[in-house]
Amino acid sequence: MASLSSLKTCSLYLIASLSPMALGQEIIETDNHRLEEVAEGIYFAVGNDTIYTMSNALIIERDNDVVVVDSHITPAAGRALRDSIRVVTDKPVTILINSHFHYDHANGVPAFGPDIEIIGHEVTYQKLTGDPANEKTYLSSLTRFDNTVNRLEQELEAATSNDERSELQQQLEFWRAHVAAQNEIVFTPPNTTLRETMTLYRGGREIQLHFLGRAHTGGDLVIYLPEEKIVFTGDMMLGGISYLGDGYVSEWADTLQALKQLDFDLILPGHGPGIRDLSRIDSVQAYYTDLTEEVRRLKALGYSAEETATRADLRKHADTLGVNQLGANLEAVQRMYDLMDGRSE
Repeated sequence: MASLSSLKTCSLYLIASLSPMALGQEIIETDNHRLEEVAEGIYFAVGNDTIYTMSNALIIERDNDVVVVDSHITPAAGRALRDSIRVVTDKPVTILINSHFHYDHANGVPAFGPDIEIIGHEVTYQKLTGDPANEKTYLSSLTRFDNTVNRLEQELEAATSNDERSELQQQLEFWRAHVAAQNEIVFTPPNTTLRETMTLYRGGREIQLHFLGRAHTGGDLVIYLPEEKIVFTGDMMLGGISYLGDGYVSEWADTLQALKQLDFDLILPGHGPGIRDLSRIDSVQAYYTDLTEEVRRLKALGYSAEETATRADLRKHADTLGVNQLGANLEAVQRMYDLMDGRSE
């Protein structure tokens, strides 16, 4: 039930598609996930429709333990991930890595217990020890979830057939359960942080953590497995356009250029399927570069953020990223204006 339209606003105009079997060796269906074994003992965890997970996760099995990257959107979703891990291994999860601070990637942390080592960037620590309950991306998500419940309640009341009522009732129960799951959230910051790089060598795996520059947030981490030539990019690199409301669009293309310096064959993003067509990076870079130039041009002409969001022309990216209409996301443009005017950091 969690469709692309339910992702964060302006997220993913287009996602590069791959058949699941193209990614790896085996696909394991659990009660709550599709686990794609992208290399021996490494699983790309994508939620199914039984519980709202929203984001992807990565499971890295080592000789004696397991490292997990991202924990989904709620403790309930985190527990579902923990249960799915037990399907493929009985080794304990000892380390949880946050790709960034956003609620849909970091709010499942408590499901893994109080003794877990949580690794994240310094910015992620600052955000999750600041005022995370009032971060605008989190608050907007709560409003969106409540609106979804209200809409489904109205549609159910107006439904005229038993089949329609049954389907709407199932959807409503799904979303009510997700809204109720928000009550269990305890914002949990990393207890180990890094500023630039860190490497974990234990247990027969080399796991590199890289901060390559500001992009989706001020503290995005890339998790790089050099032997397997795999990168997990969180929302810094998706198959299309990421949510830009906390982003640094003018710096993003340079950060992706730094990503290209790593030697990898497969991108595992925070949303959507894995990506083997690495030219996708070029397409996303070009969009962020052109968006920056277009917003700066229109701002210099005296247009407000609202006017610029209406006038910005990025339709040259129609073939690569599906940008077919005039305009840009207002939240993204306002964020860019705020940065240009020194109202945000």
